[in-house]
Amino acid sequence: MAERGRRESTGASAAPPAQQVWLAEVATAAARDAGGVPVQLLGDYLPMLADAAVSGRRPGRAELDAVALLGRQAAEQGISAGRVVQLYLSAARRLWQDLPMVERCGDSEVVRASAAAVLHVIDDAVATLADGYAVARRDLVRREEALRRELVDDLLRGDSDLGSVVERAEPFGLDLARVHQVALAAPSRRLPDADAAISALEAVIFDRLGDRDVLVATKEHLLVVLAPAEPAAAGPTAPAGPTAPAGPTAPAGRAAPSGRDSELGELMHGELERLRHGRPWRVAVGRPHPGLYGIARSYEEAREALTMAGRLHVDRPVITAHDLLVYRVLLRDQPAIVDLVSAVLSPLLQARIGVGALLDTLDAYFATGGVATESAKRLHVSVRTVTYRLGRVKALTGYDAADPAHRFTLQAAVLGAKVLNWPAETRPGTA
Repeated sequence: MAERGRRESTGASAAPPAQQVWLAEVATAAARDAGGVPVQLLGDYLPMLADAAVSGRRPGRAELDAVALLGRQAAEQGISAGRVVQLYLSAARRLWQDLPMVERCGDSEVVRASAAAVLHVIDDAVATLADGYAVARRDLVRREEALRRELVDDLLRGDSDLGSVVERAEPFGLDLARVHQVALAAPSRRLPDADAAISALEAVIFDRLGDRDVLVATKEHLLVVLAPAEPAAAGPTAPAGPTAPAGPTAPAGRAAPSGRDSELGELMHGELERLRHGRPWRVAVGRPHPGLYGIARSYEEAREALTMAGRLHVDRPVITAHDLLVYRVLLRDQPAIVDLVSAVLSPLLQARIGVGALLDTLDAYFATGGVATESAKRLHVSVRTVTYRLGRVKALTGYDAADPAHRFTLQAAVLGAKVLNWPAETRPGTA
């Protein structure tokens, strides 16, 4: 009893030299079994097991607290929970197998009691180890999430110190020298479980786009995805042959418009629609731009596209900044577009059939390339109704939608009316 009391007060670490050598050999073999996990993560676990096998002593609170601390250290070192648990179970198995015969005897009751005591220690130690590991992982996730949010805020603001942002972006795998683009995802009501949405998006983007240079976070009730875009690069020289018509050239250092914008948007939308909450989602993708300030510019484009799509009642779930460039041009000089809408379309307010029907007809007519039959199908009216309404527009405004000289003015005015929510907004300039 005196010996047992001495062990409880001093812990299980005070082992004879021979036993220390034996336990060190067991620890080394267990670490090898677990794939090279540091032996130090066992702490006094093996002496506790050996002590339990001999005396039946259960570990004290201080000893279990030490095990919990080892679990935290394993999490902070980035060692998986499975490997740490494997280390402890392998150590217990090897210790029991190699327990010197002097510590065991042929008495089955003694062996049974010894095994029960060892199993109790294993149970207490592994449970405590897992708890410490889980606490550390939660702390690390919270810390990483806070750092991620701060980094995203600075990247999207675009006015932070470049050196500081580059240094903080490196642990997240971001290469700010590359061309990036920003995509935003808005839920129908409120943002659901952000962690689940972020994990789902990261997994599918990494898998499908094959690029780890991706950052997913939340900002202002939106999901934000920062992804690399393929930079514009000159292809191999084409063989001699018929010369294709020259098209617009992408500015140096900027990714040329391609299907990657819509690919990223469709990928995000498809994955988010699988979540239980947040449907229907709307995704807006900004254009690719180089450098730190290009990220902020792409974000502003995506946010503007998201807002514009809502105001224009766009029914597509995925919108790119390329799709709405014309509206950005129109709004760049808002007083001018207000004046254009007022000067060209105000006479339509006198129409008895309503200005809304005439605007819808003009919009459908321009969208179908000036084909009255296709416009009629889109509006679910007869072709005669379409031609009648176009005639009323010409009579009231003096602009003929079929005349190429008038079409641009009319179409720009109709687009401006949609952006300004005219005539529902009595003062479109404040929209």
